Amino acid sequence: MRQLLQLPTQSSSVAREIDHLHFVVISTTILGSLLVGLVSVYFLVRFRRRVPGVLTPRVVAPPWLEAGFIAGLLGLFCVWWLIGFRQYRELQSPPADAMPIYVTAKQWMWEFAYPDGPTSANVLTVPVGRPVKLIMTSRDVIHSFFVPAFRIKQDVVPGHAMTTWFEAIEAGTFDILCSQYCGTRHSLMRAQVVALPAADYARWLEAARGPLDLPGAKGTGEGLAERGRAVAATHGCLRCHSTDGSPFIGPTWANVFGKLRATADGRQVLVDEAYLTESMMDPAAVIAAGYASVMPSYQGLITPEETSAILEYIRSLRDVQAVVAEPPPTAPIHFGGLDAGTD
Repeated sequence: MRQLLQLPTQSSSVAREIDHLHFVVISTTILGSLLVGLVSVYFLVRFRRRVPGVLTPRVVAPPWLEAGFIAGLLGLFCVWWLIGFRQYRELQSPPADAMPIYVTAKQWMWEFAYPDGPTSANVLTVPVGRPVKLIMTSRDVIHSFFVPAFRIKQDVVPGHAMTTWFEAIEAGTFDILCSQYCGTRHSLMRAQVVALPAADYARWLEAARGPLDLPGAKGTGEGLAERGRAVAATHGCLRCHSTDGSPFIGPTWANVFGKLRATADGRQVLVDEAYLTESMMDPAAVIAAGYASVMPSYQGLITPEETSAILEYIRSLRDVQAVVAEPPPTAPIHFGGLDAGTD
C-alpha cells in the first residue's frame, strides 16, 4: 500500500502506526465507493423503466436498514477520530527523556540550536533511537515543519513555542519541508535531518563543540544555557527573577520547569516552553498567584534565538533546590537588653 501511494520510508517510531490508520481509512473509502458504484449499477438495471410512460414502483428501504447504515458510518468516524486523536496527543507529549533542540524558522531557512552548544543552519543532526523534542518558533510569518519520512508536521507560529517530537529508527538523511506558504521562496525552504548511530553522533557533537566549523554547523564552545544566562542579564530579566529560589519581584526560575504553577485566577498551569514564551511575549495573559502584573512585553525586543536560550537556561535550573526564606520570629528577640520587634 505504501508503494502504491508512493509514500516515503517509515523512518520514525510513529510512522508505521500513522500509516496503518491512513491505509485503513483509504481502503475503507475505496471499498465503500466501489460498493456504492456497484449498487448504483444494480439499481439502474433492476429498477429501470420497462414500459414507456409507466413509472417504476417506489422503493422504500426498511427503517432498520437506514438506521444501521447511518450508525455504521457514524461508528467508523468515531473510531477513526479516536485513533487519530490518540496519535495527535502522542505527538504532542514527548517522552520525559527526549533531547530538546530549539528550532527557529525564518524566510527562508531553518536554524537549529542544541543545548550542548552547537548551532546549525538547514541541517538537523540527531542520534538514532533517541527521542528528540523540537521547541519551535518563527521569526517572521507562520511556517510549518514537515518531515515526510517521519510523518510529523507542526505549524510554527511567531511569538509562540510550538513543540513536537520524533525518534528516528534508522540512519540516513531525510528531507525537511515547509508546508505552509510563507512567501516567494517558500518552495526553497528546505533542510535535512541527518540521523546518525549513537557513536557517530557523539563524535559529531564533540567536533561541533570545538572551534572548527562543520558543514552546516558551527561550534561555539558555549552551551545554550550559558548564552541564555547572558541574554537574561543583558535584558534585565535577573533584576526581577531570582535563580536560587529566593523571593523577588517576579516568580523565581529555580526548580520550576515542568512543575505546575498556581495562577491569579485559580487555575494550575504547566511551566513549559509554551507557557514561558507566552509569559515573555504577553505577560498579562497568565498572572502567577501572589505576583503583580508589572512585567513588560518583550515581543519584538528579543529574538527567537534569544528566547530559545532563555528557555534552555530556565530548563537548566530545574534541579536547583529553592532557597527557603526564614520566617520572621514569632516573639521578641533580646539583644543585650534591647528588644527586636517581629516586623
